[in-house]
Parts: sequence; structure tokens; C-alpha cells
Amino acid sequence: MTGPLRFETPSPLSYFAALVAEDESLSLLEAAVSIAQDEYPTLDAQAVLAEVDALAWQLKRRIPADAATLQKLRLLNRYFFQELGFGGNVNDYYDPANSYLHKVLETRRGIPITLALLYIEIATQIGLTARGVSFPGHFLVKLRLSQGEVVIDPFNGQSLSREDLDERLVPYRRQQGLEGDFEVPLGLFLQSSPARDVLARMLGNLKEIHRSANDWPRLMAVLDRLVILLPQAWDQRRDRALCLEELGRPAEAAEDLAMYLKHSAQAEDAPALRRRLAQLRSAGRPPLH
Repeated sequence: MTGPLRFETPSPLSYFAALVAEDESLSLLEAAVSIAQDEYPTLDAQAVLAEVDALAWQLKRRIPADAATLQKLRLLNRYFFQELGFGGNVNDYYDPANSYLHKVLETRRGIPITLALLYIEIATQIGLTARGVSFPGHFLVKLRLSQGEVVIDPFNGQSLSREDLDERLVPYRRQQGLEGDFEVPLGLFLQSSPARDVLARMLGNLKEIHRSANDWPRLMAVLDRLVILLPQAWDQRRDRALCLEELGRPAEAAEDLAMYLKHSAQAEDAPALRRRLAQLRSAGRPPLH
């Protein structure tokens, strides 16, 4: 007689890996919610998704069946920004909680990318076509209406004109040398972001927060996700190697660094990192007795 079947709960990392395995089946909102499980291991992602569904349903039931897209947009903006009170966390912009969707739902405060994800989900559920835009320096939302496209700043609900967007791009164009003969059309900066890119940007925000704080264990958790999400982004392997070194794990650091150097042999930092790899391999050997 066999005993009862036991199903092990997947680790936060293996759950995330399953969610992002294939682009076709990648559930952006669920994967974005799951990022917080590094900090909140018992977080129920499905309960968070149900909470978002409930917010969308509250709005959906108020919208007339014959409502035009512009009317839906106005109702959405009033509901999201005024009634629910979502907005940017201007008082503590670099708080990691701004990147955790369940905390954003709780506090109604976040950063552009997390606010955008919630806004897009509710917009989609009421029949609007909304997409995230990885605009330089500030994540935006664009919506397709019968009258044309509208670009919204999810941080404050402002509708952005072409002039507004051009003005926001000036510092970036200057920094990247994209002025004059190298002028890049505005439309190229307003392309929809694939789900994988959105998740990479979310994790990139957390990566910078933890790296700035020298919080190696939390940085390590984020880098593990980035390596899974972007398996051929070799610079993430390099950064994880350096984090592993800080955590006193030289053998694993050497493995990641060797992988980076194999695929980035001509990189500017390759010579210095080859020397570092030799040191790591030496440090990772067991002592002779």
C-alpha cells in the first residue's frame, strides 16, 4: 500500500524559473509579483493576483457596455489615481518595497514600473489595449484608442504630449550622443516592452538598490533571478561572480567568471578578470595536508 502523495512547494527561485521559461506562456504580472518572494517567502502570489482582479472588477461593473475607449480611459484614470489613490512614492523612491507589487497594492505607493503593471492589468481587464514602454529613465504606459495613441505617466497619471516626451529625452540624447546627425525618432523610444524586458528592468532596479547598500545576500537573490531570466546576458554572470566572491564562495564565483570570459573574451574588463579568475581558483582549492 502506497502512502499519500506529497507535493513539495517549489522554492521562490524555481517558481520564478517555471514562470519565465517560455516567452509565449510568460505571465508578466504573476512573475512580477513573485519577485517579492525573496523577501517574503510565504507570499501567496495567487492571492495577490486575485486582489488585482477584484480591483478591476469593481471598475468593470461600473462601465457602460457601450462606453467608447476614451470614456473607459477617463474612468480608469479617475479610479486608479484618484479613488484608489495610486501614485509615486516621492518620499522614499529607493525603498525596495516599491518594487514589490503586494506592498504597492497595500500602500498605494510605488515606482513607475510597478504602478504601470497594475494600471495595465486593470486597463486590459476593462477592454483597453495598454502596453508598457521602457522609456529612458522612466517607465511609461501607452494606450491605443480609436483617436490614436495616448502615453500616460503611471507615477502621477499625467497624459504626455509629444513635446513632453521630447523634453524628457533631451538629457538622455545628450548623454548618449544621439543629437544632430544621430537624431533618433521619438517612436523608437515608445515601442512596447516585451514581458522579459519589463522583468529585467524591475530586477535591475532592485540590483542597483542592493549593490549601493553592499547588501550581498539580497543582491545575490536578485542576480540569481536575472541569470535565469536572461541566460545569455553574460554580464549578469560576471556580476553574480563578484557577488559570490563577496559572500566567500570562491569556487562558485570562479565558475560564473569562467562562463563570462568564455563568452566575452574581447570585453574591456576581460584581462583584469582573467587574473581575478586565477586568484579565485587558487582560493577555492582545499588546503594541502
